[in-house]
Amino acid sequence: MEENQKVIPQNQPTMRSSWLLILGLFIFTACGEQPLYEKVVSFDGKQWKQDVTPVFKVKIDNVDVNYNFTLNIRTTTDYKYSNLWIFLKTETPDGQVERKPFQILIANPDGSWVGNKTGTVVETPLVFRHRKLPLKGEYTFTVEQGITHSEVDEVLDIGFRVEVAKSDEETN
Repeated sequence: MEENQKVIPQNQPTMRSSWLLILGLFIFTACGEQPLYEKVVSFDGKQWKQDVTPVFKVKIDNVDVNYNFTLNIRTTTDYKYSNLWIFLKTETPDGQVERKPFQILIANPDGSWVGNKTGTVVETPLVFRHRKLPLKGEYTFTVEQGITHSEVDEVLDIGFRVEVAKSDEETN
């Protein structure tokens, strides 16, 4: 064997195989559908105060497709109500404003969780499927908590996600 050659033991990866592994991981993670928009707003001290109104600004370039909108509330298992009322205010690119109340069911009458529970966290979505937007431009979605108390305890965060709807999904 020549003096400049290196012997690589069989159980050590070569530089080429390391790059192939990195490339494979990149391709694997890049293949998933990415949302058009996604943002999470966390609440200090697990309290959603009435004067805290998360704002989500979404730019819509294509009005020819349907979109799915998901508002995701994360509470702890110490949340003491079975629901959460919110107001969703929507402002269109031309300045029109609409404000609607929505009830998010957190727990069933038997005390079981409606959303997905992981440890002490319960994730409950409010989903609007196959919605078409009339105008191109920036839409502003503002979420207000709609209960009579000045704050709601045990609410960790609220997330908002927008994605292009797949054509085979069921319309709500």
